[in-house]
Amino acid sequence: MTDWLSPDEWRAVALSLRVSLWAVAASLPFGILTAYALARWEFRGKQVLNGIVHLPLILPPVVTGYLLLLTFGRKGAVGQILDQWFGIVLAFRWTGAALAAAVMAFPLMVRAIRLAVEAVDPKLEQAAGTLGASRPWVFLTVTLPLILPGVLAGTILAFAKAMGEFGATITFVSNIPGQTQTLPSAIYAFLQVPGGEKEAARLVLVAVGIAMAALMLSEWISRAVARRIAGT
Repeated sequence: MTDWLSPDEWRAVALSLRVSLWAVAASLPFGILTAYALARWEFRGKQVLNGIVHLPLILPPVVTGYLLLLTFGRKGAVGQILDQWFGIVLAFRWTGAALAAAVMAFPLMVRAIRLAVEAVDPKLEQAAGTLGASRPWVFLTVTLPLILPGVLAGTILAFAKAMGEFGATITFVSNIPGQTQTLPSAIYAFLQVPGGEKEAARLVLVAVGIAMAALMLSEWISRAVARRIAGT
């Protein structure tokens, strides 16, 4: 692939993989917790939380990116604190691209995991609780193994979504080659240059290949884990 793609194109692909992996890894614990809370707990503001989680699916990605810029930019409410207290800058950095990708992919992750949690019979968890197991232990030993196919599917779907994220990313971190130029941003940049169609087409093929591989891997892993669970 390094011979087929130019150095700039390869950097865009590598950065997209880096951004997507960090986005998924950082958001997965929160995704599991949020999905479990929405599926099992009853609390005030549950519908509000559900709406906030799924808001990036409804809002135009550019709006989401602008909200991220207002919140996590150098002068934003959170970004100012991160910059002054911890020296962390997200806007116009690859870390900001990872944040934007995580936000956009989070609803897909939560939805897949929530459906898996809802498919688990609560009586199994209750039975474990009556034997003296604590709630965290019940979750780790009973619930998590049963929802593992959903967790894996949600994780891989979120990764694929993060790889394809464009609108929120370019609004929040711009399109700086070698720094914030991800795969979709590179495709967009090539299409703005006369004669850049060949380079864009190569990256499109890479994007399609990665997305298809992720979807097929998600399906294969989910079925393999489901068969293992059914056989135990």
